[in-house]
Amino acid sequence: MSMESVAVVAVPFPAQGHLNQLLHLSLQLAALGLPVHYAAPAEHVRQARARVHGWGDDALRRVRFHDLAISGYVSPRPDPAAVSPFPSHLMPLWEAFTASAAAPVAALLREASASHRRVVVLYDPLNGFVAEEAARLPNGEAYALHCTAVSSIVGRMEDGNALVRERGLGFLPLDEYVTEEFLEYAIKRARAEEGIASPAGLLANSCRALEGEFIDFLAEQMATGGKKLFAIGPLNPLLGASAPEHSSKRHHECLDWLDEQPPASVLYVSFGSMSSLPREQIVELAAALRGSHQRFIWVLRDADRGNIFADNGETQHARLLAEFTKQTDGRGLVVTGWAPQLEILAHPATAAFMSHCGWNSTMESMSYGKPILAWPMHSDQPWDAELVCEYLGAGFLVRPCEKQTKVTPAATIQPVIERMMVSDEGRAARQRAAEVGEAVRASAAAGGSSRKDFEDFIAHITR
Repeated sequence: MSMESVAVVAVPFPAQGHLNQLLHLSLQLAALGLPVHYAAPAEHVRQARARVHGWGDDALRRVRFHDLAISGYVSPRPDPAAVSPFPSHLMPLWEAFTASAAAPVAALLREASASHRRVVVLYDPLNGFVAEEAARLPNGEAYALHCTAVSSIVGRMEDGNALVRERGLGFLPLDEYVTEEFLEYAIKRARAEEGIASPAGLLANSCRALEGEFIDFLAEQMATGGKKLFAIGPLNPLLGASAPEHSSKRHHECLDWLDEQPPASVLYVSFGSMSSLPREQIVELAAALRGSHQRFIWVLRDADRGNIFADNGETQHARLLAEFTKQTDGRGLVVTGWAPQLEILAHPATAAFMSHCGWNSTMESMSYGKPILAWPMHSDQPWDAELVCEYLGAGFLVRPCEKQTKVTPAATIQPVIERMMVSDEGRAARQRAAEVGEAVRASAAAGGSSRKDFEDFIAHITR
């Protein structure tokens, strides 16, 4: 049977971590010759394409991108001084998206349905309306791509929670680390989906090397309902140790700087696209980096706005940066734009990653065998930090997740940096992370469990 008779339509939730995972999966499917359509609001299609790493322009040309016309929304700047670290400034975008994307999605699905034997719809669980539209097609089937850890689903289930506790872990449910407003929004979306069309199966950006027993547990639970779980992570490309350039994108200057540093000597610091640090916190983190005398790359930028292209203003950190750069005297590099995270993590000079523990960043760090200094802020991040530090033993917690924004002093941050970079305990964590990385890469290689699940998924949708 030819691949062309099955079309794939991917509809991500418009936030960087979600756009990115579904785009990586779309690129993998398109590389096999499947017709793949990726649909998002125009600025989010542009965002996903502009920021994707590890794929060349030819690969991007294989995916057909569709701009979903949605109603206008306000795109305020993030407020680093907000009470909760959750990115509430993105709510207007998300509300506009769920209120108005259903009609253009339905039109795209009908078009695909008319010209293909089967339409496979990949959607984000937050986009319940996409599953509803897929259920209306005579030849459609929907699969949810779960963009967080599989254990974060398992921990919410009664028996699953017992499994988590048996491992000596404290489950940190997502609900407690988001705002009331978002929780209400998400519950409404999930309920809509449960009512109509539960997905034909679940795809997870995870692998047995990281969460084997949790994946097996969920797969068993789902099998009783006749559904399949495909653990196909990491979705991010695995670059070689010398991080070859896969794309024609301009080589980032931070990679040239990394080339000049000794092996395993640099701490990479980045808190993702959804979090802004308050100014007082930036000052404390800068003091800790300065005081630790370690080499570092620090990505210092504010959280994304709803439309990232609406803003090309000066970084508000310019004054602090000029002074800080003088004080650290070539030992560190501050990046205020978008950084090539995959290339940085793959680089042999990078020793560890101070991270907010978003699932994309966690998967990327683990797949390159780099331990994490965990600084969780909201949503599923506290649980990801627990998983990395307590379950995998591949990181240290910088500070527990605070539901209110509290400033963590340099005196707390600096010893954790030193512990990771220069102590025996840190060496052991780095060794452990390297072993985890090998196991993750093996699961994605021929004969590995993720590769096998991916092949099973392809066989299933092209049956």
